[in-house]
Amino acid sequence: MSGNKLNRRGLLKSGAVLGAGLAMPTIFTSSARAFTNEPTGSNVVLGFNVPQTGAYADEGADQLRAYQLAVEHLNGEGDGGMLNTFTSKVLDGTGILGKRVDYVTGDTQTKSDAARASAQSMIQKDGAVMISGGSSSGVAIAVQGLCQEAGVIFMAGLTHSNDTTGKDRKRNGFRHFFNTEMSGRSMAPILEANYGTDRKAYHLTADYTWGWSQEGSMKTYTEAMGWETVAAVRTPLGATDYSQYLTPVLNSGADVLILNHYGRDMVNSLTQAVQFGMRGREVNGKPLEIVVPLYSELMAQGAGENVRGIFGSANWDWKLQDDGTKAFVKSFGEKYGTPPSQAAHTGYVQALLYADAVQRAGSFNPCAVVEALEGYEFDGLGDGPTLYRAEDHQCIKQCLVVRGKENPTDQYDLLEIVEIVPAERAGYPVDHPDFQGGDLGACNPGA
Repeated sequence: MSGNKLNRRGLLKSGAVLGAGLAMPTIFTSSARAFTNEPTGSNVVLGFNVPQTGAYADEGADQLRAYQLAVEHLNGEGDGGMLNTFTSKVLDGTGILGKRVDYVTGDTQTKSDAARASAQSMIQKDGAVMISGGSSSGVAIAVQGLCQEAGVIFMAGLTHSNDTTGKDRKRNGFRHFFNTEMSGRSMAPILEANYGTDRKAYHLTADYTWGWSQEGSMKTYTEAMGWETVAAVRTPLGATDYSQYLTPVLNSGADVLILNHYGRDMVNSLTQAVQFGMRGREVNGKPLEIVVPLYSELMAQGAGENVRGIFGSANWDWKLQDDGTKAFVKSFGEKYGTPPSQAAHTGYVQALLYADAVQRAGSFNPCAVVEALEGYEFDGLGDGPTLYRAEDHQCIKQCLVVRGKENPTDQYDLLEIVEIVPAERAGYPVDHPDFQGGDLGACNPGA
């Protein structure tokens, strides 16, 4: 590990030295504080940066609801949710280090430039000491870089590209959500068992870092079990009409269509694929199958009955039966009247993990928080035993293989859990070739 490991008693002094030794970002001005936005009053401000408009706005709205719930629980309001099941017991409902938690929000618009601008505003104008959020890997990577420059912690929200904790990893950034490698290695045995080894696959892929990563991981695992990749076609993020991309699939000889789309993009592409008569169509003597590598309940609700029987993977599902999930679903359901999505879950958990790290470190200094999170093992937050791996800041934990239900009981019961893939199988070595080329670098306390 190449990061700064600091004695907590020397943090303030060391932080100032480190800050002086790093290139100061031009967008931030220096101050007399020991680190960026050091809280000096009775409150501390967190920044939640989510898509409130754009292709991933549904996920963003649910994330924001979860962040608000987390703040309530940290301040001792409500029933405490997952604070009651979290294996760490340092958070007692009195805020963070005795300071009441306030928050500000920004709209990423699912655009990197807009996301950086809103994060920058929350840091500079509102004094946010931590930024969390993002429902797009492009946004998450952009904001993670900005937070590294600014000297604040970034707790990534919904970001699934390998690059977030691969070539674009940063010491000040941490990801709880799983990634495309974990999806690919978890789904492959299920796809082989159900569809065999003699298949021809056609990929439609969102044309940005997440889509490229998802396509790459699916190719790796499907080709390893014998599938032939017939074509991989890129589609623009936010497209609404997929007819020009779907027509060639019908004449390609492919018998599997893999939709590397998320959010409203996936709802639109899947719905139109079904309208094109692809489901049930016979190709090569087999039924043409559709695969959605990254699923969510919100997407399933948007696509309706079109998801029936379609396999995918998920980071978490509200129907899990562990105590942490039950506590979170109860709190969220009582407040908002709906089950939480996986986007909501990872946002809520990241807010608690940041607060817990500050409390254990005894400091808001980003370098102290980094030290507290690296190599941290915990449980009780809905994903089973989990490790925040020190070498790349990726949570190594269980993930899910899911399938659209054939006979859902209501609008929130659209996905069934096919398998809970344990961390030992979902995880991967830190020297995996798809994650090379990055360097965490040193932590930056800013100021």
